Amino acid sequence: MKIEVSWQGDVAFEGKDANGHSVIMDGPEEKGGQNKGFRPMSLLLAGMGGCSSYDVIQILQKSRQKVTDCKVSVEAERVDDVPAVFSKIHLHFVVKGEALKEKQVERAVGLSADKYCSASIMMQSAGVEVTHSYEIIEA
Repeated sequence: MKIEVSWQGDVAFEGKDANGHSVIMDGPEEKGGQNKGFRPMSLLLAGMGGCSSYDVIQILQKSRQKVTDCKVSVEAERVDDVPAVFSKIHLHFVVKGEALKEKQVERAVGLSADKYCSASIMMQSAGVEVTHSYEIIEA
């Protein structure tokens, strides 16, 4: 895996992957940012939400659950020191589908958290308290 990040002026940067996908990152306005894109730490949370959501969807589909939508809200707290690392991260999944079995959703979220989501497990191994919750909505 390789990412290239190039300076775009002020405190903005563009990250590109090997497939040509790109994302703009920008610093806070009080530090010279212009609100052009994600803050880098927010991008870490988005990656964690995407990684975990991928797992949840894959596990539910393999369990023959009829999922029609899945959203995750990722909230985090950071320490008040430099470096301002994450101290707590909570992922709340809202899974929508037809006759979803609660045990299957609970299992999928648990397996992602404890076994499959590399981003989540990496955060936990760094000492971040990572928690998960879910709700089910009938389609």
